[in-house]
This record gives sequence, structure tokens and C-alpha cells, in this order.
Amino acid sequence: MPVPYRLTVLGTGYLGATHAACMAELGFEVLGLDVDAGKIERLMRGELPIHEPGLEELLRRNLASGRLRFTTSYQEAAEFGDVHFVCVGTPQKKGEYAADVSYLDAVVDSLAPYLDRECLVVGKSTVPVGTAERLAEKLVRLAPAGSQVELAWNPEFLREGFAVQDTLKPDRIVLGVTSERAEKVLRDVYAPLGDIPMVVTDYPTAELVKSAANAFLATKISFINAMAEVCEASHADVKQLSLALSFDERIGGKFLNPGLGFGGGCLPKDIRAFMARAGELGADQALTFLREVDAINMRRRARMVDLARGLVGGSFHGCTVGVLGAAFKPNSDDIRDSPALDVAVTISQSGGRVTVYDPVALDNARRAHPSLGYADSVTGAVSGADVVLLLTEWQEFVLLDPEELGQAVRTRNIVDGRNALDAETWRAAGWNYRALGRP
Repeated sequence: MPVPYRLTVLGTGYLGATHAACMAELGFEVLGLDVDAGKIERLMRGELPIHEPGLEELLRRNLASGRLRFTTSYQEAAEFGDVHFVCVGTPQKKGEYAADVSYLDAVVDSLAPYLDRECLVVGKSTVPVGTAERLAEKLVRLAPAGSQVELAWNPEFLREGFAVQDTLKPDRIVLGVTSERAEKVLRDVYAPLGDIPMVVTDYPTAELVKSAANAFLATKISFINAMAEVCEASHADVKQLSLALSFDERIGGKFLNPGLGFGGGCLPKDIRAFMARAGELGADQALTFLREVDAINMRRRARMVDLARGLVGGSFHGCTVGVLGAAFKPNSDDIRDSPALDVAVTISQSGGRVTVYDPVALDNARRAHPSLGYADSVTGAVSGADVVLLLTEWQEFVLLDPEELGQAVRTRNIVDGRNALDAETWRAAGWNYRALGRP
């Protein structure tokens, strides 16, 4: 293979668009592929299908340099690339916990018949353990170049809102390989990143790293939210409890923020897929605790609705509810499995007049939940509200002036679903302030 290699990125969603732009930024020639012609046209114009800080600038700069371009042709991708990164989604199957890996199979089925020379195919998607070995065999079987086509597994660890940083300055790189040749190619590809810790391992371990990491993070989030349930029952303060725990270096403060819980396109579906695959392997008992992790997370949403209902006298009928936040987390327009929208929809279905505002996710929310009300500003969302709910901790919301906001509402009731506000400041401004896990 030539050095530097020419790279393709197959799938240009959140992961693929980020990886393609960042690899071009490192100096590689990169060809991105997607079967969605409309998405490819937008990318070629320098328009992103997602909101991700810093990524659009990277995309446009590398389009202009000529290092980055896009196509819908698998034949063109096969002829161009020496290293093919597979970045398609593995969503949860409808009605099941298991992951849907059909998009991965579709990529291999479409690409392999054109692979007539030595190359490396690199999976970056989160998959059930055992997927890589199956796809490696399929590649050799379908590709004209046969065993000259190798597979590696190189899981991604991107945080939405920090994807560019996590790609260009990762905390570790995991390489699941079966040959020294594959390891050398990937070391060469990632060499421009500098001295990054690298774990070289086999397929199953590489596949498990992402699932295990997400399971641990989900467990830590649900742990502190379980403590919030105990705090509510005992009149303790979960924020103070979390602070005290954070000083223990064995525990640490990251992901120990009590509140509405996790959502998005990764943690919920990944822990469910992990449980499903463990069951298929006969190791289901090892991950039964993840069922409670999932259940705790979902209970926080119901508890949020209960707190809001309590502040408006026990019923939402005839009440106006201002909702601040639609994305599952700040710095993102991702509404997949969004706790904020789940709460908003539940209250709307219970008779409340709900109006939602989010700095960047409004269009996505409108398409997914057209029955809700929407506003283009905080003031518009809370105008005449009987209760305000802070459900996504955007800085715009955290920095709100309680006195100024109080002029817009009917009644100064607020439920802080993210424990992001200073309770005493809001109470001093005459607000009935409630938060998950606090007195």
C-alpha cells in the first residue's frame, strides 16, 4: 500500500462526517461515501446534516483544499481507497434489545465485489461482539482480491458536542487486528495524532471496549440517580452527596451529575444491545444489572413529570408548561431518545399546554413531535407559564436571570431537571424551585 494512504469513509452521518473531515485535516486524501444522494450534495456544498461545534469549519476548509470530497459510488470508493473506514449506524432493532447490523452488512456487500487489490477495511461502528469475525470472512469470500482484503476493528469514542476534539486528540486508540500488516497500516494512519496511548488487541476485545465503556458510564449515571431517589425519600441533598463522593479518587466526579438521566443515540441502545448479545452468548447473568441501570434512567423521566405536576396542584389540565431544552444534551441537535422531549410529550398527553425552546434542536423536534408547541426564544416558551422545566443544560439556560424570567411567567414555579441552577438564587427571586434528588 502507498504511504500516505488514501482513505474512504463509508457512511457520512455523525461519526462518518466527523471522521472524514478530521482525517482530511490530518493531511490525507479522503473520499466520503453515502447512499443518500441528498446528503452527499449537502456535504459537497459544505453543509452538515448535524450540529457539531467546529465541524462545519473543518468540512469547508478541507473541501476547499481538495483533500476531501464525497460520492455515492462504491466502485469509485473501492478504486480510490487503500483504507476504508466503515462508519454506519447500528440502531436498536424495533421491538427488540438487539442491535441492527444490517447497515454494516450492506456496506460489505456493496463494497467487497469491487475490492480487487490489497486494502484494509476498518470498522468503527459499535457492534455486538462476534460481528467483526463474521464480516472478515464475508469480505474474503466476496472480494476478488480475497485474503489481500483484511478487516480491522477500531471503535470510536466520540462525545457529541466534542467530536472534533475527541477525533484529533483522543484519549486512546483501540486496534482490533489479526496481522502485523493491519496494525502497521493503522499506526501509520494515526501517526499524525502524535503520542496517543494505543491498545492493540483481537477482534472480540476491540468490539467489547465500546460496549463496556458505555455500560460503565450508564451505570455511573444511574447510580447517582438511584442515590437521588434515596435522597428524596430521606430529605437529603443529592448534589451535596455527589460533591462529597467526587473527592474520592476511586470514584471521581465525572458522570456523577444527578438529574434527568441519559438519552441519545448511543448509551440507551448500546447497553440494551450489550445485554442482548450477552444473552445469546449464554452470559446474560453477567449483565442483568444493566436492566436496573436502564430502569433507573427511565424512572427519572417519570419523576420529573411528577415534580412538575405537584407544583401545578396535581393536574396538568388547563396548565401552561414552558420547556427549556429538546436535545438529549447541550451542544447537540440530537433528539434521539431525548429525556427532555419524552417529558414534554408525556405532559402534553396529560393535558398540559406545552411550549418548547431549544437553541439548535427545534427543527428536529418539530419534525418528530409536531403536536407540541414551539417558540424561538426562552421568553416565548415560558410566556404565561404555570411551571417552567429546565430539561437540557444549555449555558443559555444556566445563565438565565431569575428575576427577568419571572416577569414572563404566570407563576414562578421551576423544576430543574439537570441540577444546573443555583437553588438559593432562584428561591431568593421568589421561585418555587424543585430539582431531582434535592429537598
